[in-house]
Amino acid sequence: MKTSPVGFRQAESSHQRSPPTDSHSTPNSSGRTNMASTVGFIGLGNMGGPMAVNLVKAGHRVLGFDLSDAALSAHVEAGGEKADGISDLAAVSDVIVTMLPAGKHVRQIYQGEGGILENAKAGTLLIDSSTIDVESARVVSAAATGMNMPMVDAPVSGGVGGATAGTLTFMVGGSDEAFAAAGPFLDIMGKTIVHAGGAGNGQAAKICNNMILGISMIGVSEAFVLAEKLGLDAQKLFDISSTASGQCWSLTSYCPVPGPLPSSPANRDYEPGFAAAMMLKDLKLAQEAANTSGAATPLGAEAAALYALFCNTGGNEKDFSGIVNFLRGS
Repeated sequence: MKTSPVGFRQAESSHQRSPPTDSHSTPNSSGRTNMASTVGFIGLGNMGGPMAVNLVKAGHRVLGFDLSDAALSAHVEAGGEKADGISDLAAVSDVIVTMLPAGKHVRQIYQGEGGILENAKAGTLLIDSSTIDVESARVVSAAATGMNMPMVDAPVSGGVGGATAGTLTFMVGGSDEAFAAAGPFLDIMGKTIVHAGGAGNGQAAKICNNMILGISMIGVSEAFVLAEKLGLDAQKLFDISSTASGQCWSLTSYCPVPGPLPSSPANRDYEPGFAAAMMLKDLKLAQEAANTSGAATPLGAEAAALYALFCNTGGNEKDFSGIVNFLRGS
C-alpha cells in the first residue's frame, strides 16, 4: 500500500485479496497482516449489509445491529453475529462502523443515552459511512475525539454493486492518524480511498460529487429527450456523444435510456441502483451546505427542485436516472 501526499489509497480489487492466513490475522492490500478485530456494524441495509459481509469474509468478527429482523438474519447467515443492542455492541468492539439514514440518527446513535460514546472503550476506532450534513459529522467527530476515540466520516460512492464487490470509493474526513487507522478496514470494503482532509470533509466531498452527478444526469436526460423530438436515434446520440465533448459518467456508465448500455437501470425498468429519493437527499444536503457557506449553486438548486418533483410524482423508489421519463412527461 502506498499513500500519496494528498492521501490517496488504491486497494486491490476484492477478487484479488487472499483469504486470511489463519483465524487471527487478515491481509490488507499491501500484503501486510492485521490482527483480526471485533467490528460492530450498525445499519445493515442495502449498502451496510454487503459491506459488513466483506468484513466477515476478511476474517473479522462482525457484530451487527439493525432494526430490521430480515437484515439481521441475512447478516447471521453470511457469518456475522447478532448484537443484542447498541450499548452491548459498543462495549466489546475494537472498531465500529455505522451506515445510517441522516445526521439526526448519527448524533443519536453516537451521542445519545445508551449510545456508542457512552459505552465504547477509549481507543475504539469509529467509522461513519452515512451520508449526512457536514455540521453533524464535525460535531460527532469532535465529541469522539474528546473521548480518545479516533473517528472518520467516510461516505461512499459505488452503489449496491460496489458494496457487494468491495470496490466502493470512500471519501474520508478526519485526522491523519484516524485515516491511517481506518485504512485497513476501508481497504476491505472499497477499492479507492481518498483522504479529503479534516473532520467533515468526507461529507463535503460526497455532497459535491453527487451534486455534479445529479446535474449531469438531468443534462444527459434532456439531451436524449430532445434527440427523440428531433428524430435522432438514441443509439446514434450515444455513439457520438460518448466519444465527443458530451462524454460524462452519466452517459457512458449509466445511460438513462434503454439500449445503448445494457448494464444501466434503464434496461430494467429503472430498478434502483441508486434511488431517486437518495439523490434528492444528497442534493438537499448540498443546498443546505451552500446556504450556510454562501456558495452560489443555481444548477444544484434547480436539480434539487426537479428531483423533488420527480419523487413527488411517483419516482421516489425508481433509479435516479429515471428522471428522463419525468422530463419527457411519461
